[in-house]
Amino acid sequence: MHDKQHFTLYQGCFLMISFCVLLIFFPVGGALDLALIHPWISPSGQFLLRDNWYLAELNHRYVKDLIIALYGSFLLLWLASFKVQKLKAVRFSYGYFLVMVIISTSVIGLLKSQSAHACPWNSTLPSAEGFFWDFSATQGHCFPGGHASTGFALMAGFFVFRLSQPKRAYFFLIAGVILGFAMGWAQMMRGAHFLSHNLWTGWIIWFVNVIVYLFYYRKFKLNNAAVSA
Repeated sequence: MHDKQHFTLYQGCFLMISFCVLLIFFPVGGALDLALIHPWISPSGQFLLRDNWYLAELNHRYVKDLIIALYGSFLLLWLASFKVQKLKAVRFSYGYFLVMVIISTSVIGLLKSQSAHACPWNSTLPSAEGFFWDFSATQGHCFPGGHASTGFALMAGFFVFRLSQPKRAYFFLIAGVILGFAMGWAQMMRGAHFLSHNLWTGWIIWFVNVIVYLFYYRKFKLNNAAVSA
């Protein structure tokens, strides 16, 4: 079977199955969300780690800045490719990677700006028995997870290098999944997001990358052939 047909079939099945799994088992504010976030909530419904330095500063600020710096290095290499002959062959790949990072995070940001889902720390109300969840809270704009998208966006590198450098491609895939999940989990511990927010973030970013990659598949094939020649 042709590589593009195989890739399309495999990704189509993966996206449909994973969509159903998330829809059934990880609805926003569902039973698994509440069970997994419960250890980080006080008896009165407060998130005690909300202002924890490691989670609020190290994870939410410094790790994010480090990843953005990595994206910045790709920008510098892309710009250098217009002057440095050795980098000319990778101009399309690096440019595509940067554009997909911007598109992926922008899609998440746009969906989040229109979302009615509130953050967990805005959804707990104290009661005589402790607290209860109020999902009618008016503060929305918390779904999907914007912070996690910075890490998950690294997955774009898988599509960039899957034909030319498979090992490098899987490095970006694994790094993106780990960083996106870890950054999202830290936000969950703070009460900023449910786990479902971050899982859906990863799914949306992967979906966007698959769709755009299929449109540019021929370009990648030609570019890979030119580099190998």
